[in-house]
Amino acid sequence: QVQLVESGGGLVQAGGSLRLSCAASGSILSINSMGWYRQAPGNQRELVALITSGGTTNYAESVKGRFTISRDNAKNTVYLQMNSLKPEDTAAYYCHVLDRGRNFWGQGTQVTVSS
Repeated sequence: QVQLVESGGGLVQAGGSLRLSCAASGSILSINSMGWYRQAPGNQRELVALITSGGTTNYAESVKGRFTISRDNAKNTVYLQMNSLKPEDTAAYYCHVLDRGRNFWGQGTQVTVSS
């Protein structure tokens, strides 16, 4: 099993910034990608940003230009820098790791953006 420990969520005013972190540990074989998803009440979980082992990134249209995903391969850690936050970014944010075809999820960290 792979354990994911997330941190960095919280309450911020619109226009503010937060940085999420997710550290993977345990029986890691070969991480293919690391990413962040989010789920607001009543909505489906959606991809926010993804980064592959090679450094290729993918972002949801709604966060392009505001969020930046990065990764420290040596630490098996992924970061999500979130700037210019909007109330519609309010959600539980979940870290995801794809490791040799195995999917692992973090427990989620709440991000709340007040207007």
